[in-house]
Amino acid sequence: MKKGFSLPLWVTGAAKSAVKKLIGLPFEDHELIKIPKEKNLIKIKVHSSGLINEESNALGISFVDSGLHLDLTQNLEIWTIAALEQTNTASIRSSDLINIIPGYGVGIDKKTSEICISNFAKEVLVENLLDIIPEGYKLNLEIILPNGKFLAERTSNQSFGIVEGLSIIGTSAETYSSASPDQLKNAKAQLERIISNEVHEKIIFVIGENGLDLAKSSNTDFPIIKVGNWIGPLLVDAAIKKIKTVILFGYHGKLIKLAGGIFHTHNHLADARIEILVYLAVIEKVPIEIINKISLLKTVEDALLLLESFNLSLADKLWNKLSNTVENRSVEYVNRYTKTDMQVAAIIFDRQRKIRWSGNNGKDYISTFKGF
Repeated sequence: MKKGFSLPLWVTGAAKSAVKKLIGLPFEDHELIKIPKEKNLIKIKVHSSGLINEESNALGISFVDSGLHLDLTQNLEIWTIAALEQTNTASIRSSDLINIIPGYGVGIDKKTSEICISNFAKEVLVENLLDIIPEGYKLNLEIILPNGKFLAERTSNQSFGIVEGLSIIGTSAETYSSASPDQLKNAKAQLERIISNEVHEKIIFVIGENGLDLAKSSNTDFPIIKVGNWIGPLLVDAAIKKIKTVILFGYHGKLIKLAGGIFHTHNHLADARIEILVYLAVIEKVPIEIINKISLLKTVEDALLLLESFNLSLADKLWNKLSNTVENRSVEYVNRYTKTDMQVAAIIFDRQRKIRWSGNNGKDYISTFKGF
């Protein structure tokens, strides 16, 4: 698979080019990007940069090359508009010298109107821009994704409370398809590094960027690995490596597949989420008229809202049943391939990123994620 780099690096490349133009440096068709805590520099291609608004601002433009054929952001156009504002830098923390502004097509939190950007993305911007901001000034950096609002309609962003465009939530420099063998290889290598450096009896598996971002913002001290859609093989690998407990942390629309025995969770391979929910609803004796309505719905979130409008306690009972089933089916899956006493704990959040449910094993850890 072609190797590529994540959205934050392309944003940073455009931003660095714009700032350099603003302070009088010549345009270069690439920028060398520093990654926090890493030695190697990454070469990011920049399309153009130039002065605008009577030379008070500078615009930098780049195009994403993620290296992934099915990536929504592949070839995404990025504009960054840089402006310097005179200030007393002695009274400002270095991290506050860069004001990141969500422009057109960039996702914001529906409740707070704040830009939806990962800590990794902010760290990369600070690492590469802070040293070139002239003393006595702060940087106002507006990020614009001209096609972001249109592309966001093809994502589940709005269900997560992200509106107006695409979020900038890459959490690593390199990109991996969540369904590709490279993702599996990378996750296995991460697990190997973690256990070789220190003894860890408990580890957290997350599937996507939202789960990873939410897990990292919790109070947990357990190592976190993004496993993509390769949950089954990585559970087996963890058991072989003598991990005592794997905490599966994810949103209901993904982890529900495990309750149906689907352990590679990419939609291209299998879905069946509503069918699994209907099966669990029958076991929990949900009224047949509600089950019939669930069977006609398109998303698990719609089913949750329907159940909660009917009976909130019954909805929670069904989702806790789902969490327990995820735990039990996961252990059964692992034991097909290797004999183990490894425990699997399931903790599930909804599409609003609210941590809601857990299985019997997950109850021991859910307070850690909620920050209690």
